[in-house]
Amino acid sequence: LAPYLDPAAIGIVGGGTLIATVLRTQLGDLGRAVTALPVLLRRPFRADPLLDQIAALGRIAARHGVMTLDRSVIADADVSVAIAAIVDGADAEAVHAIVRQARQARIERHLAAAEVWASAAEVAPAMGMVGTLIGLVKMFVSMNDPSAIGAAMAVALLATLYGALIASLIAMPIAARLRRQARIEAFERLRIETPLAAIALRELPRHRDQPPLRER
Repeated sequence: LAPYLDPAAIGIVGGGTLIATVLRTQLGDLGRAVTALPVLLRRPFRADPLLDQIAALGRIAARHGVMTLDRSVIADADVSVAIAAIVDGADAEAVHAIVRQARQARIERHLAAAEVWASAAEVAPAMGMVGTLIGLVKMFVSMNDPSAIGAAMAVALLATLYGALIASLIAMPIAARLRRQARIEAFERLRIETPLAAIALRELPRHRDQPPLRER
């Protein structure tokens, strides 16, 4: 593999792709794009554990009252926000809106991370062409020095190769897999809206029957 490794071409294509991607992207999205990489090693998101937990919370609320849910330990942020709203007396429609908004915000964050990698895939071939042009210019300038022509030609050819590899084998596959994971999670999280709204619908009459607090 030694003939295919050239520090100058790597610096031009890799560095140029990184700089161009940073300039085109907000810092928050850049951070999400990096932190999203471990997601690729996990299994697709499934809502079954959340549905089991919501069912258990519903049984607790039916036996001991909805106020006891305020002490429950809920790891998932969307379910936690919905349960907090139910404890505060939100109706089923409001819970639907809260969960739907949280799901949509999560989708937007996932898609923003995928767009960062798609942007890198778009930029990398252009940076490869820039490296090729730089290598050709260096080659023409060094026509009187035969020993320098080979190095310049290597930069010109390998830069195009690096740009194609970064786009086709790294950035675009990552973007595609992140989009797929986002679609799966969006569909799975849609399943938790109705059970959470059902708890709110069942508990709403209890909230209405409670006497108003007396002013001191």
